[in-house]
Amino acid sequence: MKCRDDVRAPVRVVMSQPCLPAGQTSDIAVLLSAISRKMRFVIEYLNRTEHGFDMKQILLSLTFVCAFAAMATPAQAGCYADYKAKRDNPLKLHYGVIELPDTACANKAAAARQVSARLATDGWVLLNVLSLFDADGLEKRKQSAGQFFLRY
Repeated sequence: MKCRDDVRAPVRVVMSQPCLPAGQTSDIAVLLSAISRKMRFVIEYLNRTEHGFDMKQILLSLTFVCAFAAMATPAQAGCYADYKAKRDNPLKLHYGVIELPDTACANKAAAARQVSARLATDGWVLLNVLSLFDADGLEKRKQSAGQFFLRY
């Protein structure tokens, strides 16, 4: 659904999921900012109706509950993959380590799609994803990955 900041829109559309910049869905500050922006529009809309005061109090309370719940949620452990890639003409190979979003950590196939897309921006072709691991495995792979450690 396309995000809308139209105050004339029905409440159910205005209260739909907040618009977040691409790649920042896990950033709590951005999330809270988007929620507060949407809540301002909802409150302005409700002030124009006869139900304004009661609904405004309920929505403000709900906003604070959501904000505190988001802050209380523990941070997700990072998800990483190590991979092998190549580039032709002349043939070059490299081993690298890449940080992945949680959605790409379900299995190697999901990780491979994400890694392949990122490597392609510089002309590299993914050969294979070797493993998926958390932050505990970073240090032992850092030296082997060299310049391709968390590059993409």
